[in-house]
Amino acid sequence: MAASMIEPSDGGPAGTPRRRRGLLITLAALLLTALLAGHRLVPNVRGIGSMVDSVTPFFGLGVPVLALAALLRRAWLALAALLLPALVWAGLFGPAWLPRGHAGPAQLRVASQNLLAANPDQAATVTRLAASDPDLIALQELEPGTRDRVGPGLRERYPYQASKSTVALWSRFPIREYVGVDTGLEWTRALRAVVAAPGGDVVVYVAHLGSARAGRTGTRDHTLAMLAAAVRADPAGRLIVLGDLNTATTDRVITPLTDLLGDAQADAGRGPGFTWPAALPLIRPDHVLYRGLTATSAGVLRTPASDHRAVTAAFRG
Repeated sequence: MAASMIEPSDGGPAGTPRRRRGLLITLAALLLTALLAGHRLVPNVRGIGSMVDSVTPFFGLGVPVLALAALLRRAWLALAALLLPALVWAGLFGPAWLPRGHAGPAQLRVASQNLLAANPDQAATVTRLAASDPDLIALQELEPGTRDRVGPGLRERYPYQASKSTVALWSRFPIREYVGVDTGLEWTRALRAVVAAPGGDVVVYVAHLGSARAGRTGTRDHTLAMLAAAVRADPAGRLIVLGDLNTATTDRVITPLTDLLGDAQADAGRGPGFTWPAALPLIRPDHVLYRGLTATSAGVLRTPASDHRAVTAAFRG
């Protein structure tokens, strides 16, 4: 009798490699699930854990890639296994795309912008930011010449100003007092101002924390810890932190602040609100954090010439 030309579907030279390919995809799906769910368990040696935290939202891209591989190889069990990382990703980051915020008119609108020290036209960036009509404008990497050029044109709408080194706050409402805040850098790059806002005083911090690079996050981590300590000790009931904190919302090192304050983008925005790099934002180092207020909206604004997009938020209460 002639040998059968039909290959077994569940074994032999055809079935075994197919099962092996399906097994590899399944293992990759389980590894992806573990990384999504437990990214903060990755040891933060030389800032590696912090960097993993920051890019965790992009791990979700592994799901469609693995799904395509499973489809091409007809690995149906592996395809089913990909539901696990898909569901974990949706649980972690899906709510960011749902409508949020609280109805009612806003009493206080804020905006924050890292201008970029090498910005060839910081004045144009500030002018575009002011055109969005916030009540408070927080700036980082502000050059002295920009303050001189833009100040006179904005004075009618923003007659009150506080500044320390390269950070500044312009306000429609009176600034009762302000002081520099020590975050452990060689020069003061943060300030605390008391603004006579509608409904009562609001304490506003404007901060530009230390930079973080791959393997070098110590300075950033120290400055964030010092800012968190200042906020923790601050008796103000209504308080807002604006600025470039050089850390993502998903980064474990921001927890000391987010344990104390709400995140306007998370509470009242739509999407992750990425701000850097401005041309194609992949991360959100710029933040609006708050307590004692109700966030009604939050968003991101594209401005010219800077490498960061601006962050905006509105509050009442």
